[in-house]
Amino acid sequence: MNYQKKFSENSLPKTSWGKVADWYDDLLKQEGTYQKDLILPNLLRLLDIKKNEIIFDIACGQGFFAREFYREFLKKGVRVIGSDISKELIAIARKNSPKEIKFEAASADKLDFLAAGSVDKITIIMAIQNIENVSEVLKECERVLKPAGKLLMVMSHPAFRVPKQSSWGYDEKNKIQYRRIDSYLSESKVKIQMHPGDKPSEYTISFHRPLQFYFKLFGKNNFCVSRLEEWNSNRKSQLGPRAAAEDKSRKEIPLFIFMEAVKARNKM
Repeated sequence: MNYQKKFSENSLPKTSWGKVADWYDDLLKQEGTYQKDLILPNLLRLLDIKKNEIIFDIACGQGFFAREFYREFLKKGVRVIGSDISKELIAIARKNSPKEIKFEAASADKLDFLAAGSVDKITIIMAIQNIENVSEVLKECERVLKPAGKLLMVMSHPAFRVPKQSSWGYDEKNKIQYRRIDSYLSESKVKIQMHPGDKPSEYTISFHRPLQFYFKLFGKNNFCVSRLEEWNSNRKSQLGPRAAAEDKSRKEIPLFIFMEAVKARNKM
């Protein structure tokens, strides 16, 4: 598996996600989640796995996507690795996953357990907006990927989901639901409560960056963006006076974005 010398997991800091590891695990076991119904089917369509490839899921949490990748591509001999900075989430991932999936507790910007050029594809799913040191994360992705390896990233759409600077509005006169954006180009760092309306002490940090931020970093780190898709919500409103307007706005305004970046064979 091209592992480097083992490091001590005890040196990792405590994280906000570690405190709610059991809650997050229970959340992803529920039906109707974006992770299961929207993101997973699209990723399985886009991964384009070849025989005996190695997939590495960064910020894997409790291992939901890593397990699904393993099950889907088992016949192709795929090998799956997952890492997360939360030791608590990694413990859950190891407990609930086949032993063939290797999980490591590690910061996304310091992947010392992996050798250079050892991974075919990397996924970062709904996590990049919670990571501060994105530049170093992309440097590590470039280091551990093989030449022409791919980085597949899913995140909240930065143009339409700006933490505490975007919201739904309703035009009563024209019967239209719209998306209000109060800020976009300015980067921000905000606290987001994990349980809205309950347990205000439990929060995570979310970082907003415009799309140009990511495209510039891809270029600086030897990546070329090869594919981009925007995904809208798959949910439907219950019957009511605003149901039609709500469903139309969901179809027109994407809340998630997918970007695929390929590592150049030679340094740009």
